[in-house]
Amino acid sequence: MFTFEFSISVNRQQQEVFDFVSNPANDAQWQSSNISNELTSEGSVGVGSTMRSVDKLLGRKVESTTEVTVWDPPNQYAIKSIGGPFPFEITMTLESKEEGTQLTASGQAEFGGFFKLVEGLVGKQ
Repeated sequence: MFTFEFSISVNRQQQEVFDFVSNPANDAQWQSSNISNELTSEGSVGVGSTMRSVDKLLGRKVESTTEVTVWDPPNQYAIKSIGGPFPFEITMTLESKEEGTQLTASGQAEFGGFFKLVEGLVGKQ
């Protein structure tokens, strides 16, 4: 299992940062691997909302479905995969600072299934 955590300071108000990172339509603007992300459930984003995303990893398009597991504006937002080649969970925690907002992203992913998929694709070439 792969785990990660990183933080970044953003010179914006906490609510503004939360609104941006929790909006699936913005993902391609701040996630370099993201090609598209769309809300697939009805209503506004909240716990239980689902999204379909397309990312480019190792030169291949990878589709996944995620579900919002934590919705605590403007403090925390979390998602987990519920469909796709590898399971993952990501939590974004926001904290107001004097100079703006500190965004900390942490998560984990299990790449076993993903690398089996890549191995299968490479073997077909």
